[in-house]
Amino acid sequence: MKKVLIPTKLAAVARETLLTHGGYEVVQDESSELAALVGAHADTHAMIVRSEKVTAEIIDALPQLKIIVRAGAGYNTIDTKYARSRGVDVMNTPGANANAVAEEVVALMLADARHLIPGDISCRAGKWEKKQLMGSEITGKTVGIVGFGAIGQLVAKRLSGFDVALMVFDPFLKDKSAYDLGATPVDLPEIFESCDYISLHMPENDETRGIINKDLIGRMKTGGTLINCARAGILNEDDFRALKAEKQLRLLNDVYPKDEAGDKPIADIADIMLPHLGASTKEANFNAASRAATQIMGLDDKGIASYIVNRDVPEGLDKAYSELAFSLAHLCRGIAGGNQHVEVLETSFYGELATYKDWLLVQVLAALSEEFDRSQGYDAALEYLKEKGVEYFNRETDSSKGYGNSITVDVTTAVDAANFKRISVRGTLAEGNMMISRINDFDKLYFEPTGTALLFIYKDRPGVIGQIGRSLAEAGLNINDMRNPHDLSGEYSLALLRVSEAVDCEVVSKISGEIEALHASCIAF
Repeated sequence: MKKVLIPTKLAAVARETLLTHGGYEVVQDESSELAALVGAHADTHAMIVRSEKVTAEIIDALPQLKIIVRAGAGYNTIDTKYARSRGVDVMNTPGANANAVAEEVVALMLADARHLIPGDISCRAGKWEKKQLMGSEITGKTVGIVGFGAIGQLVAKRLSGFDVALMVFDPFLKDKSAYDLGATPVDLPEIFESCDYISLHMPENDETRGIINKDLIGRMKTGGTLINCARAGILNEDDFRALKAEKQLRLLNDVYPKDEAGDKPIADIADIMLPHLGASTKEANFNAASRAATQIMGLDDKGIASYIVNRDVPEGLDKAYSELAFSLAHLCRGIAGGNQHVEVLETSFYGELATYKDWLLVQVLAALSEEFDRSQGYDAALEYLKEKGVEYFNRETDSSKGYGNSITVDVTTAVDAANFKRISVRGTLAEGNMMISRINDFDKLYFEPTGTALLFIYKDRPGVIGQIGRSLAEAGLNINDMRNPHDLSGEYSLALLRVSEAVDCEVVSKISGEIEALHASCIAF
């Protein structure tokens, strides 16, 4: 019998499901301290947690531990890296609480618009402040949804009855998916410029941390409302604080750096604060509990590894190829403009890399979308692509081409409803270093994707490289490396440069105009 420890308040369905299986002993105790439970049950095989902190010390105290399941989406309270070093798989249950969070967003909007909280307090105090508590209606407003995954799509569905105009941003979204839900896909700045309400539904990671900053907040409409039921770190609180009074902004908040009692630094700028209640419904608790139990059984009985969030590099694969796959897709995204909606994704894994195509797809997808964590599994990747309406093809490779161990990533993005842009890049390793060997029709580049790269495509003629060099020098930038090939027709040239430091977008625009570039990109690797 394998022991499963559930040191948290969780729906009984998890325990019942595991006991029905017949191969598990279940210990569920929500009142005892986690350290005490771990000490009493050192033979634990699997553990289901919610917001409990699973530290290296906890993992060390459970020598037989093989699985930790977070009954919910976020797993920042679990030391996933240390768990991997001890051979412990960490899983989550994304989507189980999606409807609960979506309904909370609508509840916050209504409570704020109609002053329900101060109205209740006032009325209980014997006051009758009807005039002072005049509210507004959601109907007819424009609502922006940042992140159009499971929760974002449910927010759109729940708001459909309010006759609102919906705008959505998601860099990995097929336009049809948005239109089917009555929403218009736009870029991130337009969301902040046009919407009365903006609801955030993105993960917190290195790419998204602090992404809601003074630039975007400064674009908000006067009197606009920001709703954060996602993660605390995606909002730069100081930037919001600096602009709140001037722009009469409102903030409805349910997330914090730590889920615990005590003073909250956001208290002075949040108009409504809730103690992370997004997933706190009986239904969400049931769904997460059921999923957690099912995933433990699936991994033990059938090796189903979906939703493992701390996978290591597969045995036999050089980690550098994992980074190469990520860098190639990152380059595609940068050339496409970063926030274009992906319609089609195609990959080719040559040589021995064909064996690791499933793993490498995860790395490609993680570079294309900050919503997708690169430590997840292949099944989760396929499900994510399906959810976003993206067509995916992995091409069979021909070893006779002599590409060795290399990777090709092709991304087709929608420029608008009738036009598409296709970016194709190939790369390999040379003496252990990543090398970009081809970008579209510009071949034999052998350019290392590190630091800051500038890319210009222009009609070939003398003097262009000199002009680029002069303009960079005027901006105080040095060229560390450069490639300048023609395309197959000989009509167009590519200037691909690695520069000494980050480049202001105004410098890139200035150079692009001076050389009459057909395309200009700045990509930070």
